[in-house]
Amino acid sequence: MAQYPQLAGLVRTIDPRSPDDGFTRKVVPYLVNVWLDDYSRNGHTTEIVETTVSEFSYLFDIAAERLIAAWGISKGRHGGARDPSRMAGHTLSAGPLYHRGHAIAPTLGGPTDINLLPQIGRINIGPFRPLEKKAVATPGSFYFTYWTYFGATSSRGAIPGQMPTGVDQGLLIAGQPPQITHHGN
Repeated sequence: MAQYPQLAGLVRTIDPRSPDDGFTRKVVPYLVNVWLDDYSRNGHTTEIVETTVSEFSYLFDIAAERLIAAWGISKGRHGGARDPSRMAGHTLSAGPLYHRGHAIAPTLGGPTDINLLPQIGRINIGPFRPLEKKAVATPGSFYFTYWTYFGATSSRGAIPGQMPTGVDQGLLIAGQPPQITHHGN
């Protein structure tokens, strides 16, 4: 799990009446620096890009072809339909115990493609869900996932280097203490 020593102080300064600007100006730069420092500390120093898809932002390691982090501000329940052909076309390279996990839940508006990665099924439909549901129920909250990787390949049979070993899942609500949970993978 990455360390977030200044996060609680930053979230306390966010105005609950207009959290978007505060999260964007204060929290995002801090989190991106924490994630990139942690990622490089674990020996990963490749080509990192930031992109935005469906109002959510993603840090992606192009060379390793893997997602590092995803984040955005909840707009409440997203009513759009998922494209089942995109989900069906995404490989299940990690075996029967894994799902095509979403970094940003479809109920928040998370897309397919860059947003999908192998996630242990019992985590995906178990302890991962409560924070996703709370983010959906709390428009204006800031939701993120930060995916960790150790080593160049996985013993679980996934595509080399693309199997996350864990994820920090966070929900930030203006003026409240951060809620961050680490899940193994």
